[in-house]
Amino acid sequence: MKKQILLIEAIWLLFMLLTSYVCMGKEDSKQTVNEQKSVTEVESTGKVLVAYFTWPEADGVDASSGASRIISDGKLYGNTEYVARLIAKETKGDLFAIQTEKKYPTPHKALIDEAKREAEAGERPKITSHIQNMEDYDVVFVGYPNWWYDMPMVIYSFFDEYDFKGKTVIPFVTHGGSRFSESVETIKNLEKEANVIEGPSVSGRNVPSAEKSIKNWIEKHGLKK
Repeated sequence: MKKQILLIEAIWLLFMLLTSYVCMGKEDSKQTVNEQKSVTEVESTGKVLVAYFTWPEADGVDASSGASRIISDGKLYGNTEYVARLIAKETKGDLFAIQTEKKYPTPHKALIDEAKREAEAGERPKITSHIQNMEDYDVVFVGYPNWWYDMPMVIYSFFDEYDFKGKTVIPFVTHGGSRFSESVETIKNLEKEANVIEGPSVSGRNVPSAEKSIKNWIEKHGLKK
């Protein structure tokens, strides 16, 4: 009789353990799905802003003088500006050029040397263009070139200026081979209350043919309008 009681208790304990395991598994699965959804899906009904910083600006200088420029349909664009326009076209987003009072050198090496110095000094260049209705936007693309394995310091100024709480922030980058480096993680640390999603990364040599890849990215994330 005593053995039968012990056997029943053992079976009951095993049943409880199995039930607990199944419930935990379901909860973990539900949490994983939710986490994946927050990373890979963006609400397509919200208003979109495509903000970008590009340099050198399209000031009429021959495009061959800098690797960060492109001619398209007879017009001269900075690489990041060109990608920003592609994104705005697909998302029906509003374009916004992040501008600074600082003038950077146009030769590539001099530009990168200045970017390195600026980053090491922790400077925050003053922004001269401003968004008056940031609260109207639900999704904010932020584009920049990769300068010295980081985003330009003016982008830090941009994030300092606005409140991105509750917004979806999508960094996109043009680069010479380093992609985002650690800049996406930096933005996540700067904007802890925003939903930061890694956006398109386009190398300089691929900018002229980037339209298809940008379109595919936008469609994959439900932002095509």
